[in-house]
Amino acid sequence: MKITQLPDNPYLLLTPGPLSTSKGVKAAMLRDWCTWDDEYNDLVQEIRRKLVRLAGNNHDNYTSVLMQGSGTFSVEAVIGSAVPDDGKLLILTNGAYGNRIVQIARVLKVNTLVIDFGEVSQTQPEKLQEVLEGDPEITHVAVVHCETTTGMLNPIAEVGKIAKAFGKVLIVDAMSSFGGVEIDAAELEIDFLISSANKCIQGVPGFGFILAKTEELKKCKGRARSLSLDLYDQWETMETYNGKWRYTSPTHVVRAFYQAMLELEEEGGVKAREIRYRENQRTLVDGMEQIGFRTLLPRSSQSPIITSFYYPESAAFTFHGFYERLKKEGFVIYPGKISLADTFRIGNIGEVYPHDMKRLVEAIDKNRFW
Repeated sequence: MKITQLPDNPYLLLTPGPLSTSKGVKAAMLRDWCTWDDEYNDLVQEIRRKLVRLAGNNHDNYTSVLMQGSGTFSVEAVIGSAVPDDGKLLILTNGAYGNRIVQIARVLKVNTLVIDFGEVSQTQPEKLQEVLEGDPEITHVAVVHCETTTGMLNPIAEVGKIAKAFGKVLIVDAMSSFGGVEIDAAELEIDFLISSANKCIQGVPGFGFILAKTEELKKCKGRARSLSLDLYDQWETMETYNGKWRYTSPTHVVRAFYQAMLELEEEGGVKAREIRYRENQRTLVDGMEQIGFRTLLPRSSQSPIITSFYYPESAAFTFHGFYERLKKEGFVIYPGKISLADTFRIGNIGEVYPHDMKRLVEAIDKNRFW
């Protein structure tokens, strides 16, 4: 049977991406596109220009590249293309996504040094300075902005200032923060910033993107450790052939992302979206604390993207049972991801508003069968 109408989603996705999208974004995927068609490739070029403008006002020295696959594909494209064979990568990690960069670098046989701050501590800029002072062979520094393992927001301004004082190339994984937290890439002197279509810009999964200083990206020519994840070749092809991807692009996802960018502009841009996300997060935490839940992180290091809560102190509580009851109420949440404590996570981003957070807290309060 053919579907001729756009159905409502049976639940809100309260996750850090994929997330709940608007009907406009969903509807944008109902048309088929040809990857060779000028109309489609013009759309790709407009997306690339819009992304660069989102990275701050002084964006003349930046360019953007779209890359097929999940956000991790784009992270791997940067690590595998930006760090030369004789380079050395320093990775600051405090969660699963920093650790994933470590894993990527080691699989690619990149010379790597790791500073692990643990799962519930922010990255410490003073430790970075200490390591850079003692190891002049380091050429690149990588850090995750919002570590969605916990919801931690890391101090990328301070990290970047130190990295640049030592003349290092700065790589920022802004996967779950770009578009939802204001980031001025030029002011922070970020060389490579990585994010994904299905995060704060509120598109759907299918590709990631990289914002890069054009001169640093040009240095990547011939460095790639992968054919399909060759960042320079992907960029050069898009530059030369007016938005053409090297290999088949996720056309429906690209068109949905363009619609999501238009809706971001209509909302008032990143500043307005950050205000909404922060209000979502405050509404959620205030409500959860009123019914007896505790957050994993202090407010000083908490992002507006996703919030971790401790399990209630009851032997009868199981995450699976909790999850299933909330799903029936119209909400899907995330399990916890740290090893030090039993937690679950609730995303604050997507086509979600403070009144949705109030409804969620009411559903949790009603379903406390432990």
